Amino acid sequence: MDTLSRVALGVLAAACCVASASALGQPYNPSSPLTRADVRADLAAWRAAGFDPLDWLHYPENAQRAAAIIAQRRASGAMPQPAQ
Repeated sequence: MDTLSRVALGVLAAACCVASASALGQPYNPSSPLTRADVRADLAAWRAAGFDPLDWLHYPENAQRAAAIIAQRRASGAMPQPAQ
């Protein structure tokens, strides 16, 4: 292998490493994962706002309506903000 081939191989390997590192969707942030209790509390809030996950006949409407209610409650301070 001559020097030019080794340089080209090195550039190709570096390009592959950069491409694979930039292909990640979001960086891992260990301070933001939700706990099981957080997820359960969020589901309870959605159900209290009128969302039924088993009501697939009215799915987009009931989810949007519940999301608006939850956003309004969080904006008014009646509910805590989710951990992020």
